[in-house]
Amino acid sequence: MTAPATQAVRRRVTVRGTVQGVGFRPFVHRLATDLALAGFVSNTASGVLIEVEGPPQGIADFCDRLAQEPPPLATVTGVGFEDLPVSGADDTFGIRSTDRSPGRTLLPPDTATCPDCLRELADPADRRHRHPFVTCTHCGPRFTIATDMPYDRAVTTMAGFPMCADCGREYGD
Repeated sequence: MTAPATQAVRRRVTVRGTVQGVGFRPFVHRLATDLALAGFVSNTASGVLIEVEGPPQGIADFCDRLAQEPPPLATVTGVGFEDLPVSGADDTFGIRSTDRSPGRTLLPPDTATCPDCLRELADPADRRHRHPFVTCTHCGPRFTIATDMPYDRAVTTMAGFPMCADCGREYGD
């Protein structure tokens, strides 16, 4: 017997592949927010962990789009699903701190600066004008700056460079 369309469901989704250091968590956050789903996303030692709750059709759409629309540098090699009891979560979706349990995941290679970052670099009106570390989730170094896994800014060589208030807000958003 299937649940009525108005009844919420909760699903744990594990994603494996090159899914860290590529903007995957912000992508998941935008996708869940667009679909008005609750839950969270977190990096783990073996990939990305997502728990999502909401209407059955929203969860189905989320799971379909997750593998079909990943960020440009992401490579999804596996997606696992596990249905969970509904928690009655509110309608917010968050990015949680990285789980530092032992495991192994893939890290993308360094990539050339993308056209958007080059545009910012060359624009005197942009706050990133001539910034030596201009990069985004779609370009830049990953492999050469990582000092540990799972991937987070705190375990890269960039950790020693404090972000300005504007960059800190962008990073945290």
